[in-house]
Amino acid sequence: MSHSEGTHSELVIAKIIRMANQIGIFFETKPHDEGVAGVADHINKFWEPRMRRHFFDVVDAGGEGLRPIVLEAASAVRRPSAPVTPEQAAEAAADVSG
Repeated sequence: MSHSEGTHSELVIAKIIRMANQIGIFFETKPHDEGVAGVADHINKFWEPRMRRHFFDVVDAGGEGLRPIVLEAASAVRRPSAPVTPEQAAEAAADVSG
């Protein structure tokens, strides 16, 4: 897929799906429960919060394109907290200084 074939967001989501499925393919060689746990463990250990946020964008939208093992593992993947908005940061700074 070239950059002209989709928006930046679509390209990011496509890459997240591809990466998650590559992990899933590897862990499909393991016994089922071990494989599901392995997918979740790998994503939890090696994916930064931004990547996991994109992952949950896909999962929350129905998981289209994700392998079944990846979808099953999603419930054990740590959901990152929402990003702090500028307003929240200002409010927290005011609480500390005031």
